[in-house]
Amino acid sequence: MEFTTEQNSLFEKHLELVIEANKITNLTRIVSPESGRLLHIEDSLTAVPDVLQAPEGKAADIGTGGGFPGIPLSIATGRPFDLIDSVGKKTAQLDSIIEQLGLSDRISTWHGRIEDLGSERKGQYALVTARALAALPVLLELASPLLKMGGQLISYKSGTYQDELDRALTIQNKVGMKFVSVREFMLSDNETSRSVLVFEKASKPKMSLPRRVGLAQKKPLA
Repeated sequence: MEFTTEQNSLFEKHLELVIEANKITNLTRIVSPESGRLLHIEDSLTAVPDVLQAPEGKAADIGTGGGFPGIPLSIATGRPFDLIDSVGKKTAQLDSIIEQLGLSDRISTWHGRIEDLGSERKGQYALVTARALAALPVLLELASPLLKMGGQLISYKSGTYQDELDRALTIQNKVGMKFVSVREFMLSDNETSRSVLVFEKASKPKMSLPRRVGLAQKKPLA
């Protein structure tokens, strides 16, 4: 997909600001511009086709860290994003970065646990994105309360994902989700394999969600 000069400039500026902020707050392990362009910018943008196909409305990028993939996806598609992270120092840095990018009109942050967001803003999102956050069964459970009916979860995975997918399929009906698609590809270095998996909120969960904070990770459904 081709991007405008302005969009490419914003991608680069975002990465520069994250690398600079990383000297104060641990936003990313990737600190070289070259690696950042591949493993943050390019990787984030691989889901643009899926984001464009998702229902219209606000997105939540859960476990956003340095704002990847939420900020690049918003720059690329114009979709409004809430960047969700449980670490207040990270969301404070992101607030500054968003302001410096001039994107405060469509990108906001939310500091807290995903389960609390699921209670506070139940069914308010058309899209949830998650990158390097948790196993698929955990992501399905966390995303379901956030999504409106027909809304989608887009999950980025590296390496093998089949075991995670198999486990997710055993609980998808319980949490009201449905597997839609998977795309496998290599990044431009022709060495780094990636997959993007899409699930949809298809029905009302057959259990009360969200569960208590931390249970999805400590006692996963599958």
